Amino acid sequence: MNPAVTPEDVLAYWFGHEAGNSATAEAQKKLWWSKDAVIDAEIREHFGKLVATAAGGAHREWAREPRGRLALILLFDQFPRNIYRDTPQAFAHDSLALRLALDGIDSGADRGLRAIERVFFYLPLEHAESADIQARSVEMFGDLLAGAAEADRKTFAGYFDFAVRHRDIVQRFGRFPHRNHILGRASTAVEIAFLQQPGSGF
Repeated sequence: MNPAVTPEDVLAYWFGHEAGNSATAEAQKKLWWSKDAVIDAEIREHFGKLVATAAGGAHREWAREPRGRLALILLFDQFPRNIYRDTPQAFAHDSLALRLALDGIDSGADRGLRAIERVFFYLPLEHAESADIQARSVEMFGDLLAGAAEADRKTFAGYFDFAVRHRDIVQRFGRFPHRNHILGRASTAVEIAFLQQPGSGF
């Protein structure tokens, strides 16, 4: 990646150029949600070094502005899940993303962003293996749904549903069982039974 990369470069890649919330979600859904080796390789090639340097302390100044903070959250929460898929490193930057998200919510930095952008501002909360943080995740996604225009309600209802499902799993197990094999954690018998259910690993 060009060393002169800006937060807008990161955001343009992730969110594309559609104006509407649901239009953006539809246009970008393959990039965001598919497990695709080609997309993983693309993100690794273009952003792998940037993730590493940012994790090492570079670009801290980005967090002073809401869009820069969101770009850092993407670098620490979303991109590692592509770059390091199915390895422990996929989750290695989660604490950095979570702190940026929580501090940003407390300061109101999220409120100046588009609703579809706020989805990714809040995802570090949804990814946390903490019942308290999961409860806050559901609260934030509930706020998005409550404020959604009628045309966007289906989109944000879907995101809210996923937040609830994540919360319920962490409330039940204290963690995400589908991460156990990646992180080298032994699964309990109850978790093994749960993992046999469709959708248990998202």
